[in-house]
Amino acid sequence: MMRLCFQGWAILLGALAINTYAEEIDKNEEAPPPELVINGCVIKPRTVCQKADLRKADLRHVQLMQADLSGANLEGANLARADLRHINLAGANLAGANLLAVNAWAGFLQGANFQNASLIGANLEFARMSGANLEHANLEGANLEMTLLPKAKLAGANLRNANLQETKFYNVDLSGADLTGAKIRYTVFQDARVDNCKGCPP
Repeated sequence: MMRLCFQGWAILLGALAINTYAEEIDKNEEAPPPELVINGCVIKPRTVCQKADLRKADLRHVQLMQADLSGANLEGANLARADLRHINLAGANLAGANLLAVNAWAGFLQGANFQNASLIGANLEFARMSGANLEHANLEGANLEMTLLPKAKLAGANLRNANLQETKFYNVDLSGADLTGAKIRYTVFQDARVDNCKGCPP
């Protein structure tokens, strides 16, 4: 009888210990990170922040898929490794921004300003970049396969080892650009300005 009583107490104490442990886990469990809001702009996928002031914002690794940041000011912002697939950055200012290894697949980047920006290893495949300003931008090792760049400005840009297969450089200014080691299979250079361009076709 005493043995059964002892076993009952052991089971009860064990159950209490398990409940206490579970409660401690709940207490110590990290709360979800607060939503990132910068100057009224909620940083999340599909957000709408047209003409937002995001100058020098720390946006490393953020998820902005299908976001509308058209006309936004991102001068000097840090977007390293951000997910920007299908983003709308038309007319945005990204001068001097850090876009290291961003994924801007099929992004809408028409008329955006990327002067002196770092786009090393960026994925810009299928992006629409007509009229974009990429003067002196660093696009080394970037993927611009099938990217549309009519009337874009790429004077002095670094495109070394970039993937430019089937890229459309209609009426583009590539003067002084460096395409050394770039893949240019089926690349279109129609009416492009290529004086002093390294690696450009004659």
